[in-house]
Amino acid sequence: MIRNFCIIAHIDHGKSTLADRMLQLTGVVDARAMRAQYLDRMDIERERGITIKAQNVRLPWQVDGQDHVLHMIDTPGHVDFTYEVSRALEACEGTVLLVDAAQGIEAQTLANLYLAMENDLTIIPVLNKIDLPAADPDKYAKELAHIVGCEPEEVLRVSAKTGLGVGALLDEVVKRVPAPVGDADAPPRAMIFDSVYDTYRGVVTYIRVVDGKITPRQRIRMMSTNATHELLEVGIISPEPKPSVGLGVGEVGYLITGVKDVRQSKVGDTVTAEKNGATQPLAGYREPRPMVYSGLYPVDGSDYPILREALEKLQLNDAALTFEPETSAALGFGFRCGFLGLLHLEITRDRLEREFGLDLISTAPNVVYRVVMDDGTEHVVTNPSDWPDGKRAEVYEPVTRCTIIAPSEYIGAIMELCQAKRGQLGGMDYLSEDRVELRYTMPLGEIIFDFFDALKSRTRGYASLDYEESGEQDAELVKVDILLQGEPVDAFSAIVHKDYAYAYGTRMASKLRELIPRQQFEVPIQAAVGARVIARETIRAIRKDVLAKCYGGDITRKRKLLEKQKEGKKRMKMVGRVEVPQEAFVAALSTDDSGGKDKGKK
Repeated sequence: MIRNFCIIAHIDHGKSTLADRMLQLTGVVDARAMRAQYLDRMDIERERGITIKAQNVRLPWQVDGQDHVLHMIDTPGHVDFTYEVSRALEACEGTVLLVDAAQGIEAQTLANLYLAMENDLTIIPVLNKIDLPAADPDKYAKELAHIVGCEPEEVLRVSAKTGLGVGALLDEVVKRVPAPVGDADAPPRAMIFDSVYDTYRGVVTYIRVVDGKITPRQRIRMMSTNATHELLEVGIISPEPKPSVGLGVGEVGYLITGVKDVRQSKVGDTVTAEKNGATQPLAGYREPRPMVYSGLYPVDGSDYPILREALEKLQLNDAALTFEPETSAALGFGFRCGFLGLLHLEITRDRLEREFGLDLISTAPNVVYRVVMDDGTEHVVTNPSDWPDGKRAEVYEPVTRCTIIAPSEYIGAIMELCQAKRGQLGGMDYLSEDRVELRYTMPLGEIIFDFFDALKSRTRGYASLDYEESGEQDAELVKVDILLQGEPVDAFSAIVHKDYAYAYGTRMASKLRELIPRQQFEVPIQAAVGARVIARETIRAIRKDVLAKCYGGDITRKRKLLEKQKEGKKRMKMVGRVEVPQEAFVAALSTDDSGGKDKGKK
């Protein structure tokens, strides 16, 4: 008797802690080996206290003397990793919707709930953290029952920390979640929902069997590429990998074929037998599309090959990461990388620096723009330096549908912020008398900088945000160039809305004035849109005191010396070049430009 389910919730509502209690209750992890957030394997996950990769585990459980097998998948909560959640949902028939009894429903809770509803999953609403003094289970049970469409009494109450009610929750999973449906005698079909790279064993592919049976030493075929492999090992995760004699209908497990390239086992592909295999593949997943682009450059140019290798290794475990080489006149060789969001960018950069010992500079994040010229040609721009010259007819930028949930007293502050970020209000609903849901259409380019930080600070941390892409819109965008002594520095260029070009130009110019060391001659820093200069700052020249030797005497003598110095500075300015030190690049690109997340980082 098999039941497949996953745990979905907003960030920090206790998914991984609940998974820990389930592991303990079912006895699959030895009490000595147990540690908090057992399924979060990566150092960075444990350090930040977040889940990045969805993990699956097989749990034995008895109800009324009958043995059942539960497959549980613990999913991430951050909006950047929604695609991990959607893949986990494909492998399940039911889901546990977890809500913090002290916080209530938040934006990501709703986003995950809608995902589960789209997949027709059985939803079990659960309130967690009922042991907290601030918990108000009765109030939030009503809220949760209202959005799920059940009675408040049907909402289960647990405390993942103390283990209260977790056993009853597992019983409910067995009772409410339907058993998997599939034909045991049909040709085998299994869906790949994740694949990871193991240094010793090659690619480990996680699958969910839909029809038939998969056994070791069988030859299998990937239906999208028609590549064939021999199965070296088939097994289950409990929570460490255990080889088994095969996987039947509805079971979740792993395969090892000895392949070294993760691209051979694509997520969403269908696995079948080489001989007498299935003809009809299963419906796959949407490919995750990068939303944010940023340039990553090694501080030391000789680290470029190491960075390439590091990105390739990360891509093995992270299908959503894309990269291509690019060069910058200011920063040298590097890569233009595509990410799902700012957290994804930050974590990737963190992993590159930590696991591969690299020192990196990341340029300000960008979204993908589509530029249509007067002659009808189209350009796709992910980097300000690719911005086409000439007459532009239209510029399109990606827009998102945002859901913001916050206490009702902050509505004014939130609306003011969203309007400043060019948002359009799409609708507003009261979830209860003191919590409100606001729906906005907003350009993605405005969200990826500091929107989330500004939202949190205006609502004292109570607001939560979720967004999804919803097409593109026509916008008046311009490219702001920063010129040093009349020469543009490509690393500081940015694509901004016409109304904010002046603000960006003045901010960047004044910041660089502080950061670039003074030269022997005067250095103008200008911000320009096309040929029009919109802001200017000047770094004053370092001057020698040429009048020190004149004690009194005629004014014309002093004037002559000053004129002579001025002439010298003029000549020097004509031949002099300004070198921007590495520290100035790092400081200018990392403070409030890159989403406020990198504040204080190098």
